[in-house]
Amino acid sequence: MKNPNHPLLDKPVEVEVAGKGVPLRGKMIDLGQDIIVIRGASHFYYIPLVHVKQLRPASQEESTEAVPEMPYEPQSDPISYRKVLFNAKGMFSELYIAGSQSIHGYVTSVMNDYFTFYSPVYHTVIVSLSHLKYLSPYHPDVTPYTLPPEQFPLKPSPISLARTFDQQIRKLIGEFVVLDLGDHPNKTGILKQMEDGMIELANAAGQPVYIHFDHVKTVHVP
Repeated sequence: MKNPNHPLLDKPVEVEVAGKGVPLRGKMIDLGQDIIVIRGASHFYYIPLVHVKQLRPASQEESTEAVPEMPYEPQSDPISYRKVLFNAKGMFSELYIAGSQSIHGYVTSVMNDYFTFYSPVYHTVIVSLSHLKYLSPYHPDVTPYTLPPEQFPLKPSPISLARTFDQQIRKLIGEFVVLDLGDHPNKTGILKQMEDGMIELANAAGQPVYIHFDHVKTVHVP
């Protein structure tokens, strides 16, 4: 259900998203308490409001001829971030995390403050809800890298899932992990412990590296 009171609803807009250098352009088609929906030139973008740095009118709407019908069925209840994630389960999607970190695959589970995402490149990735910048579903006929379904079956997470992101990281103590999709060599190594909000990794040289929990966007076990 749309918020009928927003002056930019159903109008062309530019959205500056945290961590992304180029604004997203399109028509703002829905707005919830914690998420905004933009219909772009070829995709729909579901953007958590916490990462919207600026929203402004655009001079003109980009062509949306290639955009298919809405990826989710319209509902009478207001749209929300969690509802979008639940609806995205099993639907091939793009996740944008930060910088050049964009991954493709399927949402498999949604927990209290994180979700799991299965990617043909990274396999099961644990994603903090607070660090996802946007989710963009593909057309239902599109599969990852044009792989036929038998080559890329939707798999449940092989990891036993905890309720919270903090608890899930603690369950991985002693494992070889990659934080933030390996955007820095010191974010790959053995997870030694987590104490007082600090995660300790042993890097490739065996040296301890400490990273604050609040700055960890994703975790996966290669």
